[in-house]
Amino acid sequence: MTDRRDVNAGERVDWDAEAAGFDDEPDHGLRDPAVRAAWARRLLDWLPERPGDLLDLGCGTGSLSLLAAERGHRVTGVDLSAAMLGRAREKLAGRDAVFLLGDAATPPVGERRFDVVLVRHVLWALPDPARALRHWRDLLRPGGRLVLVEGVWGTVTPVGIPVDRLTGLLTPLTAHARVERLSGDAELWGRAVEDERYAVVASVA
Repeated sequence: MTDRRDVNAGERVDWDAEAAGFDDEPDHGLRDPAVRAAWARRLLDWLPERPGDLLDLGCGTGSLSLLAAERGHRVTGVDLSAAMLGRAREKLAGRDAVFLLGDAATPPVGERRFDVVLVRHVLWALPDPARALRHWRDLLRPGGRLVLVEGVWGTVTPVGIPVDRLTGLLTPLTAHARVERLSGDAELWGRAVEDERYAVVASVA
């Protein structure tokens, strides 16, 4: 199957067609208990201890949304694919969650503000990452945080956003940012990986 990180940023992908097999990737579907537990541990550290309003941008089939909801967070998910959102709604049926069709760069949430904006493997593919980050920052309440999971994938024609570039973009927008290197945690991916994978947790004043 095609992963979001396996295509060039300018390449159009039919995500509705990809939805049926999207969760076959270990870190997408989190079907392996060890992989699921690894992501749950990370989110426990990245998200506020107190339940709040969380915006999951490019939420796909909702696997991280579900983990957040299980911690008591009220989830709003946004994705461009109606088929992905259908699967997310199935996963989170009965949870405090709503899923909206829309662009992660400009999510259709109106004047709502959130305690957390969570984005995994999306920023690198946007045409203007700096603009998206500014907009996401403005969607946060005071004291809120951005949780960004990104990387650089491939060796021949690598795609992604290096951690130094991302932290540089965040410097004028956030009060504090910390980086966690994720490449060495094979349980997150269901296998050993050698490329650059990381998370940045950034707080706003």
